[in-house]
Amino acid sequence: MTDAFDTDVLGAPYTQQTLDLGTDSEGEVVVTLVHLPATEPTGRAVLHVHGFADYFFHTEYAEWWAARGYDFYAVDLRKYGRSLREHQTPNYVDDLEEYYEDLDAAWAVITEDHTSVVATAHSTGGLTLPLWLNDRQPSELAGVLLNSPWLDMQGAAWLRSLPGRAALDQIGVRQPRRVIPRTVSGYYTRSLHRDHDGEFDFNLEWKPMQSWPVYAGWLRAVRQGHSKIHRGLDIAAPTLVLSSSRTAFPAEMGDDVHNSDVVLDVRQIRRWASSLGPHVTSIGIEGARHDVVLSLPHVRAQVYAEMDRWLAAYVEDS
Repeated sequence: MTDAFDTDVLGAPYTQQTLDLGTDSEGEVVVTLVHLPATEPTGRAVLHVHGFADYFFHTEYAEWWAARGYDFYAVDLRKYGRSLREHQTPNYVDDLEEYYEDLDAAWAVITEDHTSVVATAHSTGGLTLPLWLNDRQPSELAGVLLNSPWLDMQGAAWLRSLPGRAALDQIGVRQPRRVIPRTVSGYYTRSLHRDHDGEFDFNLEWKPMQSWPVYAGWLRAVRQGHSKIHRGLDIAAPTLVLSSSRTAFPAEMGDDVHNSDVVLDVRQIRRWASSLGPHVTSIGIEGARHDVVLSLPHVRAQVYAEMDRWLAAYVEDS
């Protein structure tokens, strides 16, 4: 573990800390903790977890929390973004519980000085984080906010069928590095990046236009995580699930790319949201993108309004 936070690639006042996690089959493993302090000293914090083929660059989101008196922290998990090393297969694990070590390390740093933490996550992070929270049940947890969590398999029907899942299990065990063919249009990332059709600046080497390859071992791990969600979790903290109100899979760049989820099926998000725990609020945002806090400005305003309402009603009033 490094001794101190260094200035982050986002520039001051963002800082980062590299937490050493030892080694795995590919060598050295680290997780990176990014920090934006609140304007005043506080015992409240946020921990954010990104999605697949992603990393933390969401400055507006961080600054929204900091302005409300929360020290903001985000992790770049092992083999993602700031934590990706040359010897590693980008974004790859064959068991989602490998990330538990990352989250344990980040949580330990945060709770040295904070007694109330809101945990937030996007997409695949919205699958991993609830599993970790359910197993760990941290006493400091004040609330959970999931942004388009990946709670079921979209796409080809065979992957959702029992025979398909059995086949994937076998391939994932015997040939974990076998690439699963898929088509990635690149429209989604293009809709976000300021050099294309979006307004956001991020590193296209860490969040590539065509995503990263999907391997059988990783997909098997994801399906095992889905199965745990479907059996039901018991996260006691108030939980907010935000998603777009509709899904579209456009054949060309157009309005649908900017005002719908073009990555996940939002019907599956709504179906399984209640499996997370006894106190879940699920809201579909009209016109939202897959990452709802990267939606168009007028939609983001609604997203933040819903977050404000939930925070006041269930987290800060508890």
